[in-house]
Amino acid sequence: MSDSKKTRRPSEDGFAAFELGAKLQRGLADAGFTTPRPIQVETIPAALEGRDVLGLAQTGTGKTAAFALPILRYLASTTAPRDCGPRALVVAPTRELVAQIDAEIRRLGRHTHLRSVTIIGGVNQNRQVRALREGADIVVACPGRLLDLYQQHHVDFDDVEILVLDEADHMFDMGFLPDIRRLLRALPEERQNLLFSATMPPEIRSLADGLLHRPHVVELEHSAPPKTIEHALVPVAPDAKAKLLRHFLDHEEYDSAIVFTRTKHRAKRLAQQLDRDGHHAVALQGNMSQPQRDRAMNGFREGKYDVLVATDIAARGIDVAQVSLVVNFDVPMTPDAYTHRIGRTGRSEGAGRAVTFVTRDDDEQVRAIEKKLGAKIRVERIAGFDDREVGRSSPPPRGGRSGGGARKSAHGRQNRRRGVARSRR
Repeated sequence: MSDSKKTRRPSEDGFAAFELGAKLQRGLADAGFTTPRPIQVETIPAALEGRDVLGLAQTGTGKTAAFALPILRYLASTTAPRDCGPRALVVAPTRELVAQIDAEIRRLGRHTHLRSVTIIGGVNQNRQVRALREGADIVVACPGRLLDLYQQHHVDFDDVEILVLDEADHMFDMGFLPDIRRLLRALPEERQNLLFSATMPPEIRSLADGLLHRPHVVELEHSAPPKTIEHALVPVAPDAKAKLLRHFLDHEEYDSAIVFTRTKHRAKRLAQQLDRDGHHAVALQGNMSQPQRDRAMNGFREGKYDVLVATDIAARGIDVAQVSLVVNFDVPMTPDAYTHRIGRTGRSEGAGRAVTFVTRDDDEQVRAIEKKLGAKIRVERIAGFDDREVGRSSPPPRGGRSGGGARKSAHGRQNRRRGVARSRR
């Protein structure tokens, strides 16, 4: 790998400095984009030059626009034959992330003639096949269904000029590596490759080394959570977790919250319990059908639900601007999962808060997370709950929180549950 860069300040000229063209500038203005984020400043120029790019940055830092804008600029400025197949392919690990990427591409490219099509599993393939037949410049897909349609000859890759692998490390976590390797063998050898991720374990580094040719490499503190996120460990007895969660949801000031559990069954049960308590909660877990998952996410984004209770399926790629509280009901199994989970708050350089419930059985995982972060995580003790030491974590700082923050007013909770609109970017 070569050409590693450090963060520099976004251009004072904004996105105009990239010379994206009038149509994309209109799309950026419509979307409210004014100042490029660091990952965009560091990667877009190289991508516009046609170079391979490896971009490592924390979640919520603007990686989607970093690859979407160069793709849109290139495709809008070049002419393709009428019967041309897709020219850009974006591959992501989850259905929700695919939908999010596609929405961003459509939003930024709304004034161009370009068409984007999503390919995901869990739904009937006929609509996707029809969309491909009608013509697609950009395909955004999950690996499994994409390969299924390729093997059925519903899509071909002969005209693909740009490949994006987004959240590449998560594709390893989900066992997608064999599919990715089969996909790479089916693609034209002459193409531009853009690989983006929030973390870079050795397996992904090995894949990147074989995939990318003399890449432009950008690494922006990808192993640590954003500095705008206040995160803490909260010691608790295992049988007091549900009570502690209700305490946080009743006492914290938040726009919306995501609660992460380790199992699908616990996510479903906990969401039902919280909803009965009046918190307007909904579950998001792998046993749900795609329409159910869509309804849950859309309801959460629109403010119908205050709390999303999710397994790690939602830890990647779910971009909801108003999430101000993340609760790890169960400690994540890996340090990278911790970074991704708490990265659901503090999006776009906003402030966020994350708490992780820990028991004595979580000592080993806590130490592994702290080792990866290179720092101790603050311990926050809540009066009336287990305050035993957890692992080797540091004692609570002087003047730290002791009661979980200011209590939300009853009027505020009632307004939210009546469906009062909240502004979302």
